[in-house]
Amino acid sequence: MAELAINIAGLNFRNPVTTASGTFGYGEEFLDFLDPDQLGGIFVKAVTGKNRDGNAYPRMAETTGGMLNSVGLQNKGIDHFCREIYPKIRNFNTNIMVNVSGSTIEEYMTVAERINELDDIPAIELNISCPNVKLGGMAFGTVPAMAREVTAAVRKVYHKVMMVKLSPNVTNITEIARAVTDGGADVITLINTLLGMAIDAETQRPVLSTITGGLSGPAIKPVALRMVWQVHKAVPVPVIGLGGIMNATDAIEFILAGASAVQVGTANFIDPQASIKIIRGIEEYLTRHNISSIRELIGALRTDV
Repeated sequence: MAELAINIAGLNFRNPVTTASGTFGYGEEFLDFLDPDQLGGIFVKAVTGKNRDGNAYPRMAETTGGMLNSVGLQNKGIDHFCREIYPKIRNFNTNIMVNVSGSTIEEYMTVAERINELDDIPAIELNISCPNVKLGGMAFGTVPAMAREVTAAVRKVYHKVMMVKLSPNVTNITEIARAVTDGGADVITLINTLLGMAIDAETQRPVLSTITGGLSGPAIKPVALRMVWQVHKAVPVPVIGLGGIMNATDAIEFILAGASAVQVGTANFIDPQASIKIIRGIEEYLTRHNISSIRELIGALRTDV
């Protein structure tokens, strides 16, 4: 049997397959379909400082090669997470990572500091694609100085593994990657959704209530692969890749590009057992190619002529 285990920033993963934030709830929603302990890890949905009702409906739409969403980080806030959610998921025998979101640096710090106190949460994923309300709605992750500032601020109060999730809606992804690495990121996850929109030609109106939303699914995979490859070469910290991973071949491609692990997102909406099937497919691939460990594939893309 090929070895699927991987260590990322000191965390041991039984395999490199995890589930992306916002597509897998808190994990317990999928218990009728799979055993979460089989996964390398779970990135639970976003947690903010206070309750957020999210955006008005309609806020999801199918599109060619993927889907658009503008859910708006709907959640009941950090108090509710600690009181109601954490006790239900803390005993999962896999890595539980919480997506931390906010509209101000202070909110990010508040949420991260609370999660730092939870013994069975070994890591957070800092979502810097959120709009900074103090700067007119510009996302924290679109300007290197802002990305470094929010990462460094959270680093001061959070003392476990800090992953930072990057927005692809930038000119130079490597500049943002270097900025958050300088700010103290232990791991970089990418990519978040690409900004897109859908229009109903018959009504001549936008499909989403917010007009624009985040595009995910197979349509964004080529962009995600390119960015993972670029960031892997640009920074010394591990990379976790996501963006259109639907099967084991997709996952292998991300690992060859430099990802130490992958997140499965949109595929969970189509097949709730997608992540388990991807794990099996990776194992079959390694056996078929006589590769003894998944570690041998990380960044092994051959670019020689």
